[in-house]
Amino acid sequence: MRILLGVGGGIAAYKSAELARLLMEQEHTVQAVMTAAAQKFITPLTFAALTGRKTLTDLFAIEAAIEHISVAQEHDLLVVAPATADLIGQLANGLAGDFLTTLYLAFTGPVVLAPAMNVNMWQHPATQANLETLRRRGHRVVDPGSGYLACGMTGPGRLADPETIAAAIAQELRRRTDLEGETVLVTAGPTEEPLDPVRFISNRSSGKMGYALAEAAAARGARVILVSGPVHLAAPRNVELIQVRTALEMRNRVMERLPDAGIVVKAAAVADFHLSKVPDQKVKKTAARVSMELDPTPDILAEIGRKKGDRLLVGFAAETQNLIQEGRRKLESKNCDMLVANLVGGSEVGFESDQNEVVLLLRTGESIPLARAPKREIADRIFDEVLKLRLALHAEHGR
Repeated sequence: MRILLGVGGGIAAYKSAELARLLMEQEHTVQAVMTAAAQKFITPLTFAALTGRKTLTDLFAIEAAIEHISVAQEHDLLVVAPATADLIGQLANGLAGDFLTTLYLAFTGPVVLAPAMNVNMWQHPATQANLETLRRRGHRVVDPGSGYLACGMTGPGRLADPETIAAAIAQELRRRTDLEGETVLVTAGPTEEPLDPVRFISNRSSGKMGYALAEAAAARGARVILVSGPVHLAAPRNVELIQVRTALEMRNRVMERLPDAGIVVKAAAVADFHLSKVPDQKVKKTAARVSMELDPTPDILAEIGRKKGDRLLVGFAAETQNLIQEGRRKLESKNCDMLVANLVGGSEVGFESDQNEVVLLLRTGESIPLARAPKREIADRIFDEVLKLRLALHAEHGR
């Protein structure tokens, strides 16, 4: 594979030379890109000698007029090691002042970041917020190790070992194509069930988990169809987005596209009830109590479960209590292969949060808890287990 090695300006830059050597030994092609600050700690000649390719440093060299675009298109993965606090801030906020940061904006493949800095800089809320932004984009962050730092302090901030970074790179490269040939149908967000022309019933779902799943599947090579209720999120890149409003609309669009899909992930928080007869005019407020008759909305997950054939079906269960028991009940009653169960109602994970903490319940009886992490990271962990189930299904059917 063709790997871009971005080197930031920190004392740990010398370890990037060892990382370049490891990647070369693994038969990757490595192209080093250095910031001006990095060149104060280690020379471009070092990387040129190790990789056999020129080290890119100057955005404004004559031959580099559009080189940051061509280099971005020619490579499979970008790793930044060390990623300093300043460099992380630039990447998170889309600032492009040199070859590396400009190249980053033109690069569309997987990104691995290996931070290194003083312990206080690492723990600062600004640094952690910037890292959260980058994780939400799907970038892999190889957390620094703890120990004695060059500044004389002790704590987290030391660049991860080159072997650890190389292992993370290998995993990202494997993920990049492991869903090629699959069509993944994802549902996301809430639905809105009208009470009159101006009011509706809905819930607190933001759609962030479903959109993270769609992004993750697309990044791993799948063709992705995303059926989404009303959300305030940008359409994921390389995903076919179908927007709906009500549960019935979602049901109809999902069933229309079901024949295309080999994997279905039902992450939407579909409203459970709708008004049986919606008034044509706005219902006026009065002193009297208003009663409305509500009917159940279509059970989309159960319908897919009845018709799934050899598709792999993943459901979601948002519960406020009895998480595992309710999740197992839903897994079996809806004929799912996996049920992603998460507690909702808190402020730190679940609805509206950028993070989640879930338990994966498998039809085999296995339970896999996933600790709190950004939803994009949780999405990749879910697809890691989906692929294992897919292999088991193929084995069952003799394929």
